[in-house]
Amino acid sequence: MALTRRPGADHCGVAAAMSVIDGKWKVSLLWALGLCPRRFGELRRMAPGISEKVLAAQLRELEADGVVHREVYEEVPPRVEYSLTPLGQDLNGALASLGEWGARNLLQVTP
Repeated sequence: MALTRRPGADHCGVAAAMSVIDGKWKVSLLWALGLCPRRFGELRRMAPGISEKVLAAQLRELEADGVVHREVYEEVPPRVEYSLTPLGQDLNGALASLGEWGARNLLQVTP
């Protein structure tokens, strides 16, 4: 699966990356999934304040962009797990560098 084409992301790598992580919860979801595969309820508990509707929408967008894989297990009751694809793991590596920059410069960039 390839990244979804969004306006402004055609000519700039940073814009393409930002279009994937654009959303209040996406970076947190990517971080949580970088640790291990998670079920929907686990992700919801890890992101207090997120509604089920928003969580489902953000996961669908990440899946459409090819960074999250949704696995449905044929069990009773059905079980669904979310995990990072290789593309998502690569994106998390890039976000780790951004997090390191933020940690180093936290006092300078916080109002």
